Amino acid sequence: MQQCIAEVTCRVAALYVQADGIYSAMPDVDPWPEQRDARKYLGNVPVVAHPPCASWGRYAKPTPSSTAKGPLRGDDAGCFAAALAAVRRCGGVIEHPAGSDAWAAYGMPSPMELPDAFGGWTLPVFQSWWGHVAIKPTWLYIVGNDRACIYPGPLNKGTRPLEHLSKKQRAATPLPFARFLVELAASCSPLLASSMIAERNNLERQ
Repeated sequence: MQQCIAEVTCRVAALYVQADGIYSAMPDVDPWPEQRDARKYLGNVPVVAHPPCASWGRYAKPTPSSTAKGPLRGDDAGCFAAALAAVRRCGGVIEHPAGSDAWAAYGMPSPMELPDAFGGWTLPVFQSWWGHVAIKPTWLYIVGNDRACIYPGPLNKGTRPLEHLSKKQRAATPLPFARFLVELAASCSPLLASSMIAERNNLERQ
């Protein structure tokens, strides 16, 4: 696994990624796979975060006695909470399946809603735009980018249902999508988020 020699040489930290995955081959990205425990990230460069989604999806158990297939809802050992804290501190983006229950659990704005108190907002995308074999609806929670035009246009329309793919295929991040997320995160600034918070506080005091 390739890592940046020092954080100052990295533009972006990629959290909750696969060891020796696509982010490891990007020289200006600091990858944090499972063995590094991304919950411990205390850096200051913007982040691309892919926290585990199984406990926030439709197959998660709403209660311990539920017969649903997945883990207990929200039981992710604090991974999403740590990813959210990192993005709000450093700027960047969280990637999760569309409709993720984490949004409601942490009071994050859904698509078309106004930014939250941290300047964070949600962009809905389809990973098929970047070459995924399925459409794969996805939500991106972004902090530090003031809604610049970042729609890439359709590159490849996926047609295979997610249910027909293997777990590895479903979880795969297309290389063009990873590059898009890195560039998006690199364009994010926590200073912009801070200014948006200050502006909102001033309006509330008037």
